[in-house]
Amino acid sequence: MEYVKQERMEIKMVDLPGQLAHIREEVDSAIDEVLASGRFIKGPEVSAFESNLKSYLGTRNVITCANGTDALQIALMALDLKPSDEVIVPAFTYAATAEVVGLLGYRCVMVDVDPKTFNMDLQSLEKAITPRTKAMIPVHLYGLTSQMFEIMEIAEAHGLYVIEDNAQAIGSDYTFPDDQTKKAGTIGHIGCTSFFPTKNLGCFGDGGALYTDDEALGARIRMIASHGQSKKYHHEILGVNSRLDTLQAAILDVKLKYLDHYIAARQRAAGSYDTLLNTCDQVILPSRVDYSTHVFHQYTIRVRNGKRDDLKSYLQGQGIPSMIYYPLPLYRQNAYKAWWDQKKNLPVTEILCQEVLSLPMHTELTEKQLDYICGHVRNFFDS
Repeated sequence: MEYVKQERMEIKMVDLPGQLAHIREEVDSAIDEVLASGRFIKGPEVSAFESNLKSYLGTRNVITCANGTDALQIALMALDLKPSDEVIVPAFTYAATAEVVGLLGYRCVMVDVDPKTFNMDLQSLEKAITPRTKAMIPVHLYGLTSQMFEIMEIAEAHGLYVIEDNAQAIGSDYTFPDDQTKKAGTIGHIGCTSFFPTKNLGCFGDGGALYTDDEALGARIRMIASHGQSKKYHHEILGVNSRLDTLQAAILDVKLKYLDHYIAARQRAAGSYDTLLNTCDQVILPSRVDYSTHVFHQYTIRVRNGKRDDLKSYLQGQGIPSMIYYPLPLYRQNAYKAWWDQKKNLPVTEILCQEVLSLPMHTELTEKQLDYICGHVRNFFDS
């Protein structure tokens, strides 16, 4: 496809002000109600949001907390594991997934990922299971649900807990072999998400949530998130102080109504990327699968032949931001080297860390902006 020179544009990686402009009156009204009430901690908006998110996800329990990392930590605490126990995580993910395992004194075991989906590789997972393995944390990376039917079969066969790291895939629909569908994060024993501002459902600060169909786990999670209290000043177990404040809950409750609209906008942008880049042989486009919808928290390409960093620099010069999620395998990070034999590596993870590049992705992308971005990607390889 021939490149047509365009007037320079300044593109945003994420356009939160643009998204807010469409719902500003509703958000302002929700904030004003909280300010007028003075109930900034555990106000009624928190329970209202939990109830509405529970209905959206189709799960029995939603417990909000302060952030996505806290959600993962609380989930592990709820399982009452022992210091010698092992928890399996993918090596290609954000550090928080492994960080909470180490903070609680468990042993973090890292496995490779699938080169197309970027999610936990099933063969690598099965090989990593030992008698000490007690849990696994599949990450639904970039907005695509992991192979949860197979993962749950493996977990059941070995008596393992499954915590879904759903920080990037809220709203994704997973289809089982019998055509039953469930939302990402509601399939394992516990699901965790983040409401960091740039997430598909993001607040105006930090926030997170856990969800589960297990009533006993739900009650335990709620206690842990509130200092281990069964009721005020009655502390049954060791807990933490992690809560979603009322202002953030009010904002999220407004945005939840538009989540499917936001997902559709991201999917349209991803479709345009696919069309505009499908003739670019140097680029591997994001995969689609039959068992899961993709909600495109990120639109992440793979750049062949060692050209990734050069492409990133070139795009930056044209006013086009991009991000590398993630430049190093977790086992090569200084904080986690002690868990890993440094003579070994996971081949797919190593390759992805050298090739992945996330292009701008948000709900406000226009066709003109997408054409500008993709035109410059093509021009880089044609020049």
